[in-house]
Amino acid sequence: MTELSIAVLGAGPAGAAVALGLRRLGYQTCVVSEWRRFAAVEGVSQRVLDGLRQAGLERALASADAPTPRKVLWNGDGQSINQECLLDRPRFDAAIREDLYAAGVAVIEARVLRVESSADGHLIHLDSGEPLRADFLVEARGRQAPLAGGRLRGPETLSLLNQWQESPGRPGSAVESLADGWSWMARLADGRCYWQVTLDANSGELPAKDELSAYCARRRGDSVLVRRLFGDVALQPASLHARSSTAILFHEAGGPNWLRVGDAAMAVDPLSGNGIFQSLSSALQAPAVINTLLQCPERADLAQRFHQQRVEQLFLRFARTGRDFYAMEQRWSEQPFWRDRRQWPDAEPLHTPPDFGQVRVQRLPVIRGDLIDEAEVVVTADQPLGIWHLQGIELAPIVRSALRGELEPVLVALPVEQRRMVQGWLLGQGYRP
Repeated sequence: MTELSIAVLGAGPAGAAVALGLRRLGYQTCVVSEWRRFAAVEGVSQRVLDGLRQAGLERALASADAPTPRKVLWNGDGQSINQECLLDRPRFDAAIREDLYAAGVAVIEARVLRVESSADGHLIHLDSGEPLRADFLVEARGRQAPLAGGRLRGPETLSLLNQWQESPGRPGSAVESLADGWSWMARLADGRCYWQVTLDANSGELPAKDELSAYCARRRGDSVLVRRLFGDVALQPASLHARSSTAILFHEAGGPNWLRVGDAAMAVDPLSGNGIFQSLSSALQAPAVINTLLQCPERADLAQRFHQQRVEQLFLRFARTGRDFYAMEQRWSEQPFWRDRRQWPDAEPLHTPPDFGQVRVQRLPVIRGDLIDEAEVVVTADQPLGIWHLQGIELAPIVRSALRGELEPVLVALPVEQRRMVQGWLLGQGYRP
């Protein structure tokens, strides 16, 4: 039996980001993962590339293709005003492993059969034979992670991914709304083609499993964007992989000796935001949380609260973003697919208008160095978890002075550039002298 300090289950972006962060903190870390069982491609934005760079996933970052134009046909309007970088997931996943190897992180390619957990640690049974023993466990297996514990689920959603091969050509991607869902499609320069349709999982219109491939081919034949992006091969049945796209938020994202990150903590609707970005968003904070749980157990409640609050807040932001995108499609607003998703998860606005009268100072958990600590932060309607610093300037003392009507002496003491930056931030929060 191999003794390990920390085991990370899953070598996707979230698991790798946590493992690299823990390695930098000096922890002995092992990543357990099996290879992806199906080919896929994803379109990512610049903020995803920035997140990969921040996580230290340089080889994974380099595997992204150059930006290509993305066509959008939504609510009857056609646009081609933005770009996305296409990621070949098998190549991307292999690059992640190279980043882990280069950092000295042990990687075991195996399938996890089951995990036995207790207050003393975790026993991880693998299909490769010998079990692993870990003091701390990071669950990063995405949607494949065991669905234990209470959770919030959005409308049941199914995505059908099709792949086929055409001649090499110009890459590109597109997205379009449909009467009962929406589709995303991409063509790589080497001629590999992908088309994914996202539908209500409970729809009575879906055919039997063995008829899905032909069903998808017929639907592609009705799409103007498909005919523009692909050749005639796109109108034929293709290989198919079905997967759940239901939004899920776990009410318990961590404990004294375990933590959920990425899709294993919160999985969002694919329209809500790029999955890689949300995975990195929760994973980049995890090393400080784990370090606190192991080095400062007296702060365990604080560290767990910090992680849970940020997971929940990230989830709500992504879910509300998706809700607003769904609401933009007006043609089929009363169809079940669109009706259910334009109202979920709530009616709260994605962004709240600034109101300095609602700004307050509160003590909340923050990342201080490599640990979770408590500090005075500024809470606003749009930032309920608080803002500690503005480019190195602590905001709480400034806001307290503004609330007392004594801001001028504080601003005068700042260098000119910092003063202008603070003034701009205050005005953005609705402050009026």
